Amino acid sequence: MENLFVGLITFFVLVALLAIIGYQLMCLADLEFDYTDPYYDSASRINKAAVPEFFVQAVFCFVCLSTGQVFLCFMSLPHLHYNIKLLICTLGIDDY
Repeated sequence: MENLFVGLITFFVLVALLAIIGYQLMCLADLEFDYTDPYYDSASRINKAAVPEFFVQAVFCFVCLSTGQVFLCFMSLPHLHYNIKLLICTLGIDDY
């Protein structure tokens, strides 16, 4: 029964991560078709979604590691490392 709960938690965390990335891609598509101002609107929308994406990725790695799904954790560690490095170096901001 606990495997079912772990699988559901992992599934919902991945869906949340995909939703955040999808939102960022929609913002970039709006930028491509000149629907938004590139310097203010698009960058501020993407910046609002950057830190939650980093947090969801960290939660996903922690859930995988704490439940013994080592393969999934190792598969997502490079992306988590990149996110942490990006957050430390640029504070996750798109418009430097």
